[in-house]
Parts: sequence; C-alpha cells; structure tokens
Amino acid sequence: MFVLTDDLAWNLVRKKYMPHVIELQRQGITFKHYFVADSLCCPSRSSIFTGLFPHDTGVLGNAGSNGGYGSFQAHHDQRKTYPLAIRPRRYWTSFLGKYLNGYGSPKMTTVIPPGWSDWTGAGNAYAEFNYNLNENGRVVHYGGRSHRANYLTDVLARRATKFIDRAAVSRKRFVMEVATFAPHAPYTPAPRNAHDFHGLKAPRKAAFDKNNFDPPLWLGVRPPLTQKQIHTIDRGFRKRAQSVEAVDRMIGKIEDTLRAHGLASNTYIFFSSDNGYHMGEHRLLPGKQTAFDTDIRVPLIVAGPAVPHDRVESQVVQNVDLYPTFLELAGVVPWSSVDGHSIVPLLHPAPGRHPLLWRTAALIEHQGPDMYIGDPDLESGNLSGNPTTYRAVRLAGGAFGNALYVEYSDPAREREFYDIDADPGERYNIYYTPLLTPSERVKLHAMVAALSNCHGAKACWKAGQPH
Repeated sequence: MFVLTDDLAWNLVRKKYMPHVIELQRQGITFKHYFVADSLCCPSRSSIFTGLFPHDTGVLGNAGSNGGYGSFQAHHDQRKTYPLAIRPRRYWTSFLGKYLNGYGSPKMTTVIPPGWSDWTGAGNAYAEFNYNLNENGRVVHYGGRSHRANYLTDVLARRATKFIDRAAVSRKRFVMEVATFAPHAPYTPAPRNAHDFHGLKAPRKAAFDKNNFDPPLWLGVRPPLTQKQIHTIDRGFRKRAQSVEAVDRMIGKIEDTLRAHGLASNTYIFFSSDNGYHMGEHRLLPGKQTAFDTDIRVPLIVAGPAVPHDRVESQVVQNVDLYPTFLELAGVVPWSSVDGHSIVPLLHPAPGRHPLLWRTAALIEHQGPDMYIGDPDLESGNLSGNPTTYRAVRLAGGAFGNALYVEYSDPAREREFYDIDADPGERYNIYYTPLLTPSERVKLHAMVAALSNCHGAKACWKAGQPH
C-alpha cells in the first residue's frame, strides 16, 4: 500500500494536520534522509515507477519533448514499471489518482497503462472538483462544489477501500498506489476543512526571507519579501495544511478497512511525496525545483510486518529505491539494470549486527529553467525559483558529513557547497572559500560525475559512496 502525495513537505507532517501519519511513524520507520532525484513531479514519479534516475528514464520535465507522459511513453518506461514486474506473482495491482502530467490532457483518455489490473487515472484535477477520471477504461465526470462528495481525495479514498474489500473477499494479494493531487496548488481543502487552523502561518526557519551568501546567478540577491507576499505565503500554507487533512483521513479509512478484513498485520504501508516545497525560504515565492532540502528531502514513512516501531533511520535513501523494495517485498528479483537499491534490509534490520554498509550520497539532477507555459509547476517563474540545469549530491554520513554540493552547467558553471550541520538553512555557500580544500573540490566533482553517469544497480550503488 503506497500513498504518494503531491508537493508535500516535511513541515506538513504534524499531529494537528496529519494525526494518522504521525501514528504511522509510531508504528514504523521514518527515513530522515530520503531524497528525490529531481524536485519536480514527472521526473520524480517516473523514477518511482521504474527505479531509474532521470538520466535513464529520459523524463527530465513535466512537458515538452523530454517531459511528462509523452516522454515516459517515448522512452518505453511504461514497460519498466513495478506493477508490471509484480503482477505475474498473482498480485492484483491498483492505481488511483495522479499519474503523469499530460495523461488525459486535454481530453481524458481511456488508455490504461500496462501492469495495472485496476485503474482510476486522473488528468488535470488540481482543483479537486470538476474533473474526469478514467475508471477502468470508462471516462466518468465529477462535477463542482455543489456536490461535496466529488472532492477528489475523498473519491480516491472510497475507491481505495472498495478495492481492498474486493481483494479481501477474493483472497487476493494486492499492491495499491494512491496518488493524491493534494496539497499541490491551488491547495484546495475539502469543504469540511476550509476554515481550520485560523491564523496559521508558514514556518519562519533560518532561510525564511533571507538572502544567500555567494548565491548562484539564478538565485541572486533578492529584495525582502513584501508584506503582501508574506500574507499570500501564510494563506497558502494554511490551505496546504487544510488540504492534507483529507489525505490523512483517507489513510485512516484505508487502515480501518485493512483491520476490518484482518489484513493490517501483513500489509506494508508506505507514505511519501513526489517532491517538497519552499515557501519564502531564500526569499523565494512558493515553488520547488531547487536542490535545497525544502524541495528534495521529503517524508518516507513505512510500517508493516516485522518493521521496527518508532524508529528513525539515518541512512541515505532515494525514490529510485522504492521500485526494488516493492519487488523484493513481493518476492520478485529486480533486473540489475535498475538504478535503485532495495531498502528491505533497513525495514528488517538483523538484531545484534553492526550497521549495514550503505550509500552516503544521493543524486539530484534537474534540467531547467522550466519555460513551458501551462505547466502547473511553472509557478511564478523566477520569483518562485526556476534554476538552470544542475546536478548535485546530497551527502550524509560520509567524509563530508551532512552537506549539499551543486554544479550548474550554465551559464558560468557555478558551484555551491553548504555544510548543513553548521548551516541548516543552506544560506552560506562555502565552495569558493578556504573551508573547502582543492582536493575536496576534486572529490566532490568526481562523485557527482560518477552518480550522474551511472547505469544499473551495481554502478549506481558504488557511485553513491557506500560507507
């Protein structure tokens, strides 16, 4: 059971917004160093489906010749997905919600991607009302707010529980992914939650409304946020908190259904997001696509059979690792061409053994700037942060400690290095200072080059600097 949210950042995982998710943390493992390979919807989702980095999926954006659903098809990625690998093991496979940008646009298609035995695919449904669903090859329209039951997250919840009911009655093992549009802009909450959290404001952490020192050209030196902009950010954060309440309620209903059928004790539940979201940090308006932790470090919480309770795992994990993990849990051996590495050894730690040899570097690669009009993630252009093409490594646990290193390909081949232990807001770029030695710069470049050019599990694992 995999619940994938859209643009959900760590600052929304709070008891007052998502109590069922907090309880899931108590029942399982929280991965505090889980990173997406690109903080953008389609590249991230494509990596989850296939276990491949963006440089191997070929999906580098949300639109255009190398982005979205079209690029996913053009590179035959639909033939490399985890449900297609698992289904021969006699699993029922169900997908509900947001697939990839471009699917069902401008008119909902009746196409069902291979590998799924049950399909509820949505197109452009960010507003949560007035949308079409492809329900197993039949296009169904859901109307506006006048009928509150049309709220999309609630519709997905109902269809998810009905699928579990059918699987339980038929005594079928199943894999299900529920991919919500919440809390993506326009941050539409369920009508019942539209007045919650009066006066709530966005968190004011170290980088909020602060400039960076020695920033890259795309970020630059920015004027302070205006009071109007801060008010808009606060209002947006409040609506995001309201919108995830329905996601949390859905998780509770799914858990209740599993318990009612006696399936709770042998079902794994994964909770995550396709990317994070910044709101005012580095003087940026709401958006993503950067290599900062606000955008790339997202929740991954797992509970299930033999998974330790209330555990926080510090090992570096990436979204490409979900594919081989799902396969191993289903009893399938993934192809060696997959870039990711199963996290089952972390879910089922051997008692009394020393910590596992594990990677210490996560690859982040992004193609930019995003110039496609109509892309829902274009946001406010450079006001929200629209970086140029970069490749980066997010480090944790190795020789460089907790850090971020970024290389930009143009226009000046700039570099950034942030010591996150000393600078949790990632504001002080020390790459060009004596704090980083010439030999360390050489090692960082070699590391990012190895990861961004790796292909297959063995090579990508080695490039991740296991330690």
